Amino acid sequence: MPNDERTEAIGERYGALAESSCCLSCGGAARHADPRPGDICLDLGSGRGQDVLRLAAAVGRRGFCWGVDVSDGMLERARRNAAKLGVGNVGFLKSSLERIPLPDASVDLVVSNCTINHAADKDAVWAEIRRVLRPGGRFVVSDIYAVAEVPEEFRSDPRAVAECWAGAVPREVYLASVGAAGLAGLEVLEESAPYEKGRIHVASITLAGSKPGGCGCGGKGKE
Repeated sequence: MPNDERTEAIGERYGALAESSCCLSCGGAARHADPRPGDICLDLGSGRGQDVLRLAAAVGRRGFCWGVDVSDGMLERARRNAAKLGVGNVGFLKSSLERIPLPDASVDLVVSNCTINHAADKDAVWAEIRRVLRPGGRFVVSDIYAVAEVPEEFRSDPRAVAECWAGAVPREVYLASVGAAGLAGLEVLEESAPYEKGRIHVASITLAGSKPGGCGCGGKGKE
């Protein structure tokens, strides 16, 4: 399946959901993230921007929070939400997860909720997470994994991928991508029992870890 078809299907589905009030995440990455004053944060698959706004409040005026999403509808809603609340230390970018439009070593904290499963090249996403993190920077990611290998007929269906199940990979494959990126201190914070989603069974998982090096204290200009 060409990646542009996948991206288009994801953008259409989540654009249609931008004005709804339904919950679209599978975990509580931001709840576990422990943002610190002055942190530069990044939310991958930022949707309506709720987690971006929460993180922005926690990091304060010396900090900043970026949101990245492929859905124009979600990005528009997120920008409206930020403007309505008068939150200035945020920015929202349209991009795939495989090519994050931020400089190397520019972020202290990466969070994501039920988004990386959509990506065609998950190794590339985790490599990008490592690239944008500063040495000692942290990540907390909630996502799903497939209990068994997803049949090709579903993996190649862009709409099934956009529905947040057909792009899932088995647990060992998912964790191998994190390890291949060279990220350290991997910890499983939460993990659900398997449940049915779409035409398969998945489980939700929340992972935390860091980029090797640095003091791990995060934030620019901290004393």
